Amino acid sequence: MGVAIATPDLEPDLPDSRRRPSWRSVNFLPYALITPSVAVIGGVLAFPLAMLAWLSLQHYGLRELIAHQGDWVGLGNYQAILADPLFHQVIVRSLLFTLACVGLTVILSTLIALLLLKVRQAVRVLVMSSLVFVWATPVIVTVDIWQWMFDYEFGVINYVLTQIHVGNFIHHNWFDNPIQGFGVFVALVVWGAIPFVTITLFAGLLQVPADVVDAARVDGAGPWQTFRFVVAPILKPIFLIVTCLSTIWDFGVFNQIYVMLNQRPSSDYYVIAIYSYRESFGVTQYGLGAAIAVVMVLVLVIVTFFYVRETVKVAEIA
Repeated sequence: MGVAIATPDLEPDLPDSRRRPSWRSVNFLPYALITPSVAVIGGVLAFPLAMLAWLSLQHYGLRELIAHQGDWVGLGNYQAILADPLFHQVIVRSLLFTLACVGLTVILSTLIALLLLKVRQAVRVLVMSSLVFVWATPVIVTVDIWQWMFDYEFGVINYVLTQIHVGNFIHHNWFDNPIQGFGVFVALVVWGAIPFVTITLFAGLLQVPADVVDAARVDGAGPWQTFRFVVAPILKPIFLIVTCLSTIWDFGVFNQIYVMLNQRPSSDYYVIAIYSYRESFGVTQYGLGAAIAVVMVLVLVIVTFFYVRETVKVAEIA
């Protein structure tokens, strides 16, 4: 008499997590809730960008503005700016300016954030309050203050440098020399950017596990080695985010230079935003100005892509 022996199922059913969910099981409520915001943002951003791109493909001067009708030139505006030597100078100048601003901002902000970890609570509160005050000050107000500081007749900078015998800076105009002038603008932009980056990095430093830092010190790591091999890798996503944001802001700098030079900057001080403004409203070549603006937008879109990617990575880790 045979006995039936039950054998285990060698191919169990796949778990539910491996099954592809049907569309009926998807919760569409979150998507429905954000749809109005996405539609508004899309309308506010997409329509002006589309009109900018459309305008860049036309010859649109003062006559066309009055007639409300441009002449289609296709890529003619882009060919014109690429053939213009001034455009190449502006691009190089803008990139160097952005590199100097971003580099100094990140380095100085990192040093200040590390210093805040070492000082007493009262000093930390005072420094943080000062940073927030600087950050909250409108750009135009900041530019007006710096304009008086570097005034060639009554500027306090010239007076101080003369008094400490650095040189004779009486009636010295910092903006006669573009290198000195851009030095002032770099300092101005970095001054306004340091508070946000410092506070962001300081918040990240507070999240670094203390036991990891202590373990590195026990192993004989010095302050620089601890920062380089322990702290910096942990803060890498934050460094990338603040670098991307600083690049976006500094590449499009306009107010600081335009207002500081009394709305009459020479070609030696053209960065891409001022160059686009000059072509659009200075010589009323709106099509050329739009083409320059499109180039600037494309550069910023590339940087924004990296910023969004790093932001998503940080959100996934959290």
